[in-house]
Amino acid sequence: MRFRIRRPADAPVDPHPEGPAPVPAESAVEPEAVEPPLSAHEIGLIRASVSVVEPLAADMTVYFYAILFARYPEVRPMFPPGMDTQRGRLLRALLRIVDLVDDPENLGRFCGHLGRDHRKFGALRAHFPAVGECLLASLARYAGPAWTQDIAAAWTKAYGAVADAMISAAEQDADERPAVWPATIVRLVPCGPGIAEVTLRPHIPYEHAAGQFVSVETPWHPKQWRYYSPANAPREDGTLTFHVRAVPGGAVSNALVHRAAVGDVIHLGAPMGDMVLDAAVHSDLLCVAGGTGLAPMRALIEEVARRGGRHQVNLFLGARTGAELYGMDDMLRMAQRHHWLTVRGAISDEHIPGIQGSLPQVLAEFGPWYHHDAFLSGPAPMVASAREALTFGGTSPDRIHYDPFDTPALATP
Repeated sequence: MRFRIRRPADAPVDPHPEGPAPVPAESAVEPEAVEPPLSAHEIGLIRASVSVVEPLAADMTVYFYAILFARYPEVRPMFPPGMDTQRGRLLRALLRIVDLVDDPENLGRFCGHLGRDHRKFGALRAHFPAVGECLLASLARYAGPAWTQDIAAAWTKAYGAVADAMISAAEQDADERPAVWPATIVRLVPCGPGIAEVTLRPHIPYEHAAGQFVSVETPWHPKQWRYYSPANAPREDGTLTFHVRAVPGGAVSNALVHRAAVGDVIHLGAPMGDMVLDAAVHSDLLCVAGGTGLAPMRALIEEVARRGGRHQVNLFLGARTGAELYGMDDMLRMAQRHHWLTVRGAISDEHIPGIQGSLPQVLAEFGPWYHHDAFLSGPAPMVASAREALTFGGTSPDRIHYDPFDTPALATP
């Protein structure tokens, strides 16, 4: 895939996780090496303009959606009723695009992820010009006197390239699989305060890899999608099990934990993410999980078992208190069945002999880990601190695998 430059009228729209987010996405086939879509001068103009509008970014995104819905009311049904989360995702996507604008290969990957993911919102080629028009109008308004014809031309060119990559990815993906999979809940098991294991059976085959994540929409909150990682490697019966923690104020998580029942039908988006076993180079693996971040680690460990236990796996589970050390007993039982699996806990805020300490402290104690591929999942601060500790201990950054925070579709290598 090569970036092709289009005029704004040929550019695309984009909805995101909870609803559509008007910024670009990617294709099922990884992009070829591409020339930078912008010159160094144009990249400089775009980054300079972002530095001007960034202090006003929250207001700018409100304005953007206001004029988008006023000028093009037909796109409003693609978005959730509440737009607060959506506006933040648009802003993060824009900043990520600007960050990658001089890295065409990873920009292509990023745009491809967004394009494929936005199919579930019904985003079509015809929507993108509207988004491009309103985006440029919003940037111009909030950049004020700093906005020039040259900056407008650079943004037009950049948006055209990004939109083209998103459209190409989405249309290619549409030839290969559906945008949404209906699935019936077949089992619900409470697993502690505010946590449930939700097992469901897709109505049509759903192919995924251990370690990937999936967007979920419930019938009680249409257009609101949340990401969860299956806690299992692919099964013969096609079922998937999610570990869901009810988050205060979280519509989807609370619905799944407290409202859903066996027989209810929910919707799944396409599987995403590169935190898979095939990404590993070393035979020794380090898995670090906090809270329900255990789910993808458990799936990866099941996948190692499916492949005959050809990896040595060290799993660390982190929590603030012993009561929050979710899933420890289950993983210890798994370690009894598999000689290649070692499981340890790390408790940061409570004195428990043998497993006290923050995850970075415990990792440092049992390391070094520079001969391992590291897989991290859990709360963003935990992942960030573990990543920093591993890097400081000599682990190569390209051997540390984790999904991006909050909005997985914003994944980049």
